[in-house]
Amino acid sequence: MHDTGTAPQPDPADTADGQGKHARRFGLPAATALVMGNIIGGGIFLLPASVAPFGTISLVAFGVLTLGAICLALVFGKLAQQHPRTGGPYVYARAAFGDFAGFLAAWSYWITAWVSNAALAVAAVGYLDVLVPLGDSRYAMMLAALVIQWLPAAANLAGTRYVGAVQVVATVLKFAPLLLVALGGLFTFEADNMGPFQASGSGAVGAISASAAILLFSYLGVESAAVSAGEVRDPRRNVGRATILGTLGAAFVYLLGTLSVFGNVPHDRLVDSGAPFSDAVNHMFGGTWGGTVVACAAVISILGALNGWTLLSAQTPYAAARDGLFPAVFATKRRGVPTVGVLVTVVLASLLTVYNYTAGSHGVFEILVLVTTFTATVPYLLATAAQLYFLFSGQSARVDRGRLVRDGVLAALAAAFSMWLVAGSGYAAVYQGVLFLFTGVLVYACMAAHKKRAALREQHATR
Repeated sequence: MHDTGTAPQPDPADTADGQGKHARRFGLPAATALVMGNIIGGGIFLLPASVAPFGTISLVAFGVLTLGAICLALVFGKLAQQHPRTGGPYVYARAAFGDFAGFLAAWSYWITAWVSNAALAVAAVGYLDVLVPLGDSRYAMMLAALVIQWLPAAANLAGTRYVGAVQVVATVLKFAPLLLVALGGLFTFEADNMGPFQASGSGAVGAISASAAILLFSYLGVESAAVSAGEVRDPRRNVGRATILGTLGAAFVYLLGTLSVFGNVPHDRLVDSGAPFSDAVNHMFGGTWGGTVVACAAVISILGALNGWTLLSAQTPYAAARDGLFPAVFATKRRGVPTVGVLVTVVLASLLTVYNYTAGSHGVFEILVLVTTFTATVPYLLATAAQLYFLFSGQSARVDRGRLVRDGVLAALAAAFSMWLVAGSGYAAVYQGVLFLFTGVLVYACMAAHKKRAALREQHATR
């Protein structure tokens, strides 16, 4: 077992200061809604148009991605049984490989969270434009994206009691129109709308990998219950269940929904669509009222996803700060929520949103998605590597030896899946992601030096 430095500290959420009338632990329904709400956010509503340029071969990528996501969900469920603490991949990587690996997991996941928030806001603006025409004004769209980010942040600052309630309501409201498209769209399905099987001109393997790298964004959130384990009642039992139930529910809606959109919106129109689900419903029922209803559901869905992601974006730095690997201010918690982490995250996401809109970048959503693809695979890969380490290093207290082979195969598949996603994210995304990681190495050096000086001062004081 590697030296992990500072011993794990009690979670302040468990103390009187962390709990109160505004703080409440999530039960299984709320934890499942957190997973589903974070997975089914902006991704399902915009990604059919993002992968349409690759052709219907992207549906194959969706199937492969679903299997990989389920493997990850099973691995996170197993890890949470042995490490039921807030932090998810950070906790597992640190327990297996020490402080530096834990920090890299926390740093990468944190980047993934706040960049994802910016991407979700961009996706929401596309559907908001259906309800309130923004006149193709970059500044109007930018202002709308900022408002969409700060509303969920306000709900988080009000306390976990409200985070869970908002998540359940948003998940219920979004599912009706999604199921309407996923199931009802099969009755108006037209094969001629599907377009070519392979439209990108690249090889089949390259097309599947490239489309899967974009589609991974739609499955970010599979680890949600594990990251918030400290806020889940009976985490050893409920985290794994919520992870599996949430992932399977999201996969069902994703696969049928994407297929229905492909069959209801002509391929040449889908490629340029800013609201593909609205276009699909308009085709199903005629007129524009159906598309307007779906646009409302999309905005509600994305607000729900931002509500959950804002919480997650603060949880991993909170866990790392308690262990001295992030600035101590990130460990500040009020009403069950790491308030400083929430505020810092929403400010960073807002700055990124302003930059992308003012720079006039083409394909803002796709650019942000590919960056998160790379940064998300770092904590995923470290978590699955930690599971392999626990399984094969003879630590009987951390594994179920009777299921060693099955769990080992699952962890190996999840690790291979993560590596494949890195390869498919493209050179530009890997380049930007590596820059983010190297910046984190410098931050870790400063934090480690500060931690060492504090330990030396404490030694001198006791002599």
